[in-house]
Amino acid sequence: MAQSKNNPGYDVIVVGAGASGIIAAGRAAELGANVLLIEKMKSPGRKLLITGKGRCNISNDAHQSTYFKNIYPNGKFLKHAFGSFFSKDIVELLNRHGVPTTIERGDRIFPTSNQAADVLNALMQWLRNLQVEISYSSKVEKIIADQNAIRGVEITKNGTKEFINSKSLILCTGGKSYPGTGSTGDGYQLAQSLGHSIQAVRPALVPLITSGEIAKELQGLSLKNVKASVWVNNKKQREEFGEMLFAHYGLTGPIILTLSRLVVDELLKKNKVFIHIDLKPALDENKLDTRLIRDLDANGKKQLVTIFKSWLPSKLVPVFLKYLNIDGKKQGHQVNSKERRKIMLMMKNFRFEITDYRDFKEAIITAGGINTSEIDGKTMQSKLVENLYFAGEVMDMDANTGGYNLQIAYSTAWLAANSIMKKKTLKTDSMN
Repeated sequence: MAQSKNNPGYDVIVVGAGASGIIAAGRAAELGANVLLIEKMKSPGRKLLITGKGRCNISNDAHQSTYFKNIYPNGKFLKHAFGSFFSKDIVELLNRHGVPTTIERGDRIFPTSNQAADVLNALMQWLRNLQVEISYSSKVEKIIADQNAIRGVEITKNGTKEFINSKSLILCTGGKSYPGTGSTGDGYQLAQSLGHSIQAVRPALVPLITSGEIAKELQGLSLKNVKASVWVNNKKQREEFGEMLFAHYGLTGPIILTLSRLVVDELLKKNKVFIHIDLKPALDENKLDTRLIRDLDANGKKQLVTIFKSWLPSKLVPVFLKYLNIDGKKQGHQVNSKERRKIMLMMKNFRFEITDYRDFKEAIITAGGINTSEIDGKTMQSKLVENLYFAGEVMDMDANTGGYNLQIAYSTAWLAANSIMKKKTLKTDSMN
């Protein structure tokens, strides 16, 4: 097995050139380390390029307390990581490398250009300036450890196996979402081979599949300012207000994706799950009924199908009339109180049974991963293997949409690099 050409070893090896890997490599190099960044794909940051629909939701300008509320299963694990590098720090780093940023609704931070490529290009220029060595099309087959301490990695590149020596390694391989970008769960196997346990891995921020044909009939319809709530075994568990979208298979869009983590976990427990959509969240049932009475009276000679268009998006109208079994040709004054109540209740409680969820190809993030109880939150170092560190999505740590997940990647990577170099400095000082 060949040794890495022209280099007997590296101070730090970083595995995975996604958001966390790039930050880890850059920070370690900034602190003086000789760094090798290993990436199995032909190019870096593939998932970064598709975040925020290609615009890259870099981070979120919210307070740490808001972050903790949006992170699962235990946001407080990231207290030290956020203390070492937070949203203002990634913004400053990007600004320094020619990427101005803008804060949008919900405190979301985007590049002013709305181009994810600008973010990736700036970060890669940072690495080039720091002379970080990058090995593309290189798959880490095995992490070599001796007496519970890192010794290096075995990689395959161009069909040739190679051993690369290093006494420190940061695992930044991501999860399993969007496998086409290279996130195929490799890091879980690598960590398991060294004794780490993996919390059940499942899709998160993922579209949901519904029973029946209603969603298919409404395919492409986007709803704004609605409230969606999750009901598990006939008990309401959680709700979100905002925007959603119908697809041929079921439901998607921001509020559905946010609710999906709970839904997926409940479906895995074989529980009965429904999503109820309140199309008129600003009105309670009495106020909505009063409005319906007023509109029906004011338009007594108009057909119900026409009146409906003042209440709902036109695509919803035939679906409502069909499923309520009400004749749309009826005039307003012909609608009786029982029919009016049915209309009101469906507007407030548009129900969908959730039968399944889409797979990792459509999941924005992965829930589950390396058990954080086996990681030191103050350093990101493994508690089982000395000089093995973790950053980003490979750990059992995920968050709602809004830039939180990328910030987790940067913060944990920065802390891991700092911790390695601090330990290296302390060791050097003790030897002098």
